[in-house]
Amino acid sequence: MSNEIKTVIKEENNSKQPVIIQIIPELGPGGAEQGCIDMASELVKAKARAIVISNGGNRISDLLRNGGEYIKMPVHSKNPLVMLLNIFRIRRVIKKFNADIVHVRSRAPAWSALFACKNTKAYYMATCHAPYNIAHKIKRFYNSSIMRAEKIIAISHHVENYIKSNYNIDDSKITMIHRGIDITRFNPSAVTAERLVTQEKKWRIPDGASVIMMPGRITRWKGHSVLIKAMALINNPDIFCVLIGSDQGRSEYSKELHALIKEYNLENRVRIIDHCSDMPAAYMLSTVIVSASTDPEGFGRIPVEAQAMGKPIVATDHGGAKETIIRGETGWLIPPNDPESLASSINEALFMNDEQRAMLASRAINNVETNLTKDIMADKTMAVYTELLKDKYSNNE
Repeated sequence: MSNEIKTVIKEENNSKQPVIIQIIPELGPGGAEQGCIDMASELVKAKARAIVISNGGNRISDLLRNGGEYIKMPVHSKNPLVMLLNIFRIRRVIKKFNADIVHVRSRAPAWSALFACKNTKAYYMATCHAPYNIAHKIKRFYNSSIMRAEKIIAISHHVENYIKSNYNIDDSKITMIHRGIDITRFNPSAVTAERLVTQEKKWRIPDGASVIMMPGRITRWKGHSVLIKAMALINNPDIFCVLIGSDQGRSEYSKELHALIKEYNLENRVRIIDHCSDMPAAYMLSTVIVSASTDPEGFGRIPVEAQAMGKPIVATDHGGAKETIIRGETGWLIPPNDPESLASSINEALFMNDEQRAMLASRAINNVETNLTKDIMADKTMAVYTELLKDKYSNNE
């Protein structure tokens, strides 16, 4: 598929280099940002020009390292005046680079991109990364910037159903493409003993302890408090829990979690760690992985990464996790906000014998390799780009 996008242009337009612009508020650590970087890399491999517009972020170097190009613009802003000015800024970029497609991954910049593309030759497309809140008409209208795209990518069937249930959109405009992960990075055999030792020292894990790990930014709906309560129910001094994630300024919620840990006398068994630079090693050190989100996630990369590393995953039974975990084969799916069910499932995972653990690992890794890799995501997204470009150049004949 990487070569097809180039072939379309070559056949139809005298070898014009395809130009795809992606727009995202910031290039930070999230899944949407990773998908943006992954697609830029894939476009460069296909001999296309990959431009990313964002307001900054600590992942810019990753984009540039893979051959992508970066333009700084305040597309993170929800200020109406800034959004209005962004229309003209984005339009200038479209015309300067003779862009073919503008692919937006967030609602505020989507409004600017929608109007910037008008009266240009660029297609406007979007990825819907979550079932956005539509509690009132203003929210529904605000979300519709994504829904007005000529092509919409939904990152799960859960998100696809949300779009179809709440917006009057022709099915032909929507393509469901699961996110994918890099299985060369999230690969058990790629993690060296030295990396494990380094990570173990950072965590100060007690000798012989089993580790329950929950990655995810420190925000209320991620369900950290549910896991803390489950740890109190497990009540085993040999079980050690690590919560990995930044509170991103949500200091009040972080304080609540520390108070809850103290309330349940778990200071020696539960630790909150702000950052981990080697997540594959963190997975390998862990015995069970938890994703306890109280609200449905659009996709949720933690269950997928855990399976790729061959680790037992316990996740809440809603959102994207229902599509990425094979119930009873690669992990456990439990009711949200239910510490008792979470504690019970963690115990089941902890007490698997070696044969059961090996079988689960094999099924989990196969599930990811077959359905949820970065390459699969990239190929399917490139197919959407190619479809748009075919339409564009056939219409110009």
